[in-house]
Amino acid sequence: MLIALLQRTPVVGLLSVADKMVTALPIGAILKSAAAAAAWFGAMNSLAGEYDGARATLLAIDDYSLPLKSNLCYYMSAPTVRAEPVLTPSRRNPHATDTIGAYFYGTVLHEGGKFRMWYYGLSREEHPEPKSDLSSGLHEGPVCYAESLDGIRWVKPKLGQVSFNGGNDNNAIALPADRSMGVFVIRDDDDPDPSRRYKMVYENPSRSKGTTVEKAVSPDGIVWKGAGTAASRLEPSSFYKFNGLYTITAHNLAFISEGGHLGGRQGYAWVSPDFDRWLPEAGESFLLAEPANPNDRGYNRPYVQVHVGVGAFSYGNALVGLYCPWHACPKPGDWFGTGTTFGDFGLVVSNDGQHFREVVKGFVYLNRHDSPVSEAAVRPDVRYEEILNQGNGILNVGDETRIYHGRWMNTEKFEDFYSEIALATLPRDRWGALGLFPHASEGAAWTAPMTLCDAGSKVSLNAQGIVGMRVEIADERFRLIPEYSGENAGAAGTADGLDCLVAWPRANLGALGGRRVRLLIHLQRGEYAEPRLFAVYVSSG
Repeated sequence: MLIALLQRTPVVGLLSVADKMVTALPIGAILKSAAAAAAWFGAMNSLAGEYDGARATLLAIDDYSLPLKSNLCYYMSAPTVRAEPVLTPSRRNPHATDTIGAYFYGTVLHEGGKFRMWYYGLSREEHPEPKSDLSSGLHEGPVCYAESLDGIRWVKPKLGQVSFNGGNDNNAIALPADRSMGVFVIRDDDDPDPSRRYKMVYENPSRSKGTTVEKAVSPDGIVWKGAGTAASRLEPSSFYKFNGLYTITAHNLAFISEGGHLGGRQGYAWVSPDFDRWLPEAGESFLLAEPANPNDRGYNRPYVQVHVGVGAFSYGNALVGLYCPWHACPKPGDWFGTGTTFGDFGLVVSNDGQHFREVVKGFVYLNRHDSPVSEAAVRPDVRYEEILNQGNGILNVGDETRIYHGRWMNTEKFEDFYSEIALATLPRDRWGALGLFPHASEGAAWTAPMTLCDAGSKVSLNAQGIVGMRVEIADERFRLIPEYSGENAGAAGTADGLDCLVAWPRANLGALGGRRVRLLIHLQRGEYAEPRLFAVYVSSG
């Protein structure tokens, strides 16, 4: 029953192409040629393809990629947080649009040896008008832009596109809507039109139309052209292309919970096959429990909710993401909870691009106290709580996984609001590991089935204590293949590392080209570093 379930589950992965037939695989396989990649565009549950040279990443924290285990449990990693922010508001430039806050419901890309960031600023209204809400006098947006050679020291170029307070010497980007509360950018090299190389979705908190997510396209990421509205009544946290679909994750402002009752902030996904046409229907992406009593539900009720959905990063065959457990703490006359509401980060994974699940339920992956607002920004007389902000901020750079995120001071008074952009890091792909139970001497984990490339494949491990690991190969029905198991099991040498190649003593993987197999990875305790498996990589070659 379990095997059948694994075979039916639309776990997004690689495609096997043979005799013009495309076989959808739970984890997938390496494509025979780049031309076969065209086969992966299709229905929502079609599986994402990769081209020659790409690899499938089976994260240890992904229980679809490694579904069966014995004597193993998770050991979650703790990101290293850089205490100093990487980007702060432009307090000294009267023409800047981020004089109060630099908010990272945004994006960082790394291309051509340069880091590029899009975020949104918070400033005072040029001509404030009386408003009924608590944010009177504040202006959200427009979108801002920054560049860096190392991702640590950022420059805000003077783009001259937006005039503010009598001058345009700022880094603001001109868009049809001058307000924004989130900006998410991808580089889309699959689009044949170079004027659409970069695609953006941004939140427009219009007080006349209600909150919408608008689209824009650009040849260079600097000069943008509006492309209409993608969706309405949502607040997003990421935008990505996965499984042939453009996807926005957000919390649903129109969420209705069980029984037809108003619900709180919950994560949903909106999709488009071509970026131009977005389906009006949305689907559940990541939800937390609503209170059992319907009268206790809603945005202005005190319980943990999902703020703006999941900030996701795609590995091609799976996604990992962060979400903010929004600890709503409203007060009498204050539905928002100024100075009291707070948020940390939880860790989630997905295999279909829409549905995310927590690796460890309720686990705080990054606590706001471990990434505090810089001391220089804090005044002793200001009462506040902190909210961590996620976006398109996860990327792999060399041997490092970077997590750009926002640190928002949710102050008791809106005029004291402040936000800065921060950085946390991990050794590449080491989100968490599988390791032995405390008193177990050995354990093992099965992968889901995969079809190996006809031209040959490689298997490597991201691991420590690798001396205590060996890898056997079985067919998809769990029958071990003698040439690759027992005394012929594969090993990865003696040096721990992020990409340790596995070799089998009496056979190579080329002989298994085109076959559907599973890996069985053994961990054994001994006189060496405690064995920890972070990821398995399967690539062509």
